[in-house]
Amino acid sequence: MIKIKEARITRRRFIKKACCASSPLVLPYIIPRSVFGKTGIPPSERVTIGAIGIGAQGTNDLKGFLQLPGAQIVAVCDVSRPARQRGLTLVNNKYGNNDCSAYNDFQDMIQREDIDAISIVTPYHWHSLMVLAAVREGKDIFLEKPVALSLQEGKMLREAVHRYNVVFQLGTQQRSSRNFRFACELALNGRLGRLHTIKVGTARGRVTGNMAPMPAPEWLDYDRWLGPALWSPYHEKKMIRDFHEHISDFSLGMIHCWGIHHLDIAQWGAGTEHTGPSEIWGIGTFPSDGTCDCMLGWDVTMKFVNDLTISFTDETKNAHGVRFEGDQGWVFVNRRTLKAHPGSLLMEQIEPQEHRLPVSTNHFQNFLDAVRNRQKPIAPIDVAIRSDTLCHLAYISVQLGRKLRWDVEREQFIDDTQADRLLLPRPMRSSWHL
Repeated sequence: MIKIKEARITRRRFIKKACCASSPLVLPYIIPRSVFGKTGIPPSERVTIGAIGIGAQGTNDLKGFLQLPGAQIVAVCDVSRPARQRGLTLVNNKYGNNDCSAYNDFQDMIQREDIDAISIVTPYHWHSLMVLAAVREGKDIFLEKPVALSLQEGKMLREAVHRYNVVFQLGTQQRSSRNFRFACELALNGRLGRLHTIKVGTARGRVTGNMAPMPAPEWLDYDRWLGPALWSPYHEKKMIRDFHEHISDFSLGMIHCWGIHHLDIAQWGAGTEHTGPSEIWGIGTFPSDGTCDCMLGWDVTMKFVNDLTISFTDETKNAHGVRFEGDQGWVFVNRRTLKAHPGSLLMEQIEPQEHRLPVSTNHFQNFLDAVRNRQKPIAPIDVAIRSDTLCHLAYISVQLGRKLRWDVEREQFIDDTQADRLLLPRPMRSSWHL
C-alpha cells in the first residue's frame, strides 16, 4: 500500500520559500561557493530527480538530464542489477561523488521526501501504476510515451495530475524540434490554404517465431519486471525494447508506440490538440503466429468536424512522418526531413501577430523550467491524453473492423457498448491494481 499525501514541501521548495521571507534571520546572506558544486547552481534551485528505468531509452534520458545544470539525479531504479549499476555509475561519475542511490523497487524510491520529480522510462504496461503512485506522493512527472495501455487509465492519470497539481511532461520530444514546430505553424497560419488532409505514417509491426521459455537470470527481478502484466515465461528478448513493444502482454504495438509521436504532431498542426475526431474506421493485419503478436500494418481514417481528415497508416502506405495538405500546398516533416510544395514555403516567416506555438529546444530543460516555475510544459497531460486517444481509437477501429462514432466531450463511443468496453483497463495480476 502506498501512502497518499495531499501536500509536500521538499528541501528545495522550503529553501526557495524561505528566501522570499522578509526576515533577515531566515537564511544567511552569504552562501559558501562550495554549496553550489560543479553546476554553479545552488541546491535550492536544482530539481532533484529519481529515474525509473535504465534501459536503452532510459539511459538516453538519464544522460539528457545529467547534461543540465538545473537537474540533480539523486536516485536510479531498475529491476536489472546491471542496469541499476550502469545508471549509478553514470550519475556518480558525472557529479564526482557517490551520493546517488539505487533501487530495485520503485515504491521505495518515490516515497523519498527529497525527490522533486520522477522520470519514468519503462515498458508501457507499467506506466499507469508508476505515474499514479508517484503523483500521489506529490512528484512531478516526466513520462516517456505512450501514456497508457487503455484510455481509461490515461484519464485516471489526467485526473490525478490535476488533483495533486503536479507538472507532467510526456516524452513526445518532437515538440521540442524546430522543424516540427515550423511545419505546424505553416499549417495553422493558412500558408497551405485550407488544410484538408494530414497523412501520418509510422513503423510497422514485426514477425518473430515463438520464444521458448528460458530460466530468468539471477541478476533480474523478472517477477517485478512483469508487474501487472499477466504471467508469461521469461525470454531474454522480452527485455529488449524492439521486442517487448511488439508483444501484446506489454504493449499495443507500433500503432501506439510510434503512432503517438506523429499523431501528436498532426493534432498540434491542425489545432485539434484539445479535441478529437468524430468518426474513425480502419483495417489492419496481425501475425498468424509468434510471440510478437501486435498489429503488423494498418490503414485508419479519422474524420473531424471541420472536414479535416487524418490518414494514419504504417509506412508502406504513407511515408514515415507527417504531411499537412492544403488546397494551396503541402509540407512534410519527419526527424530527418522538412520539405514542402511550393518550395518557397520553407522561406516563410511566421509573424509575431500570427499563431505562434510555444518554443522549446530541449524537452528535458522545458520540463525543468515548468517544474521550477509551476507552469505547463510543452507536452502537458491534457494534450498527452488527446494524442494518446487517437492511437486507442485507431487500434479499436481495426479490432472491430467497422466505422465508429466518437463523442469528443464525453470521451466515449456513441451508442456502442462493445467499443466502449475496449477503452477499459485490461486485467492485472492479483497483486497489482489501479
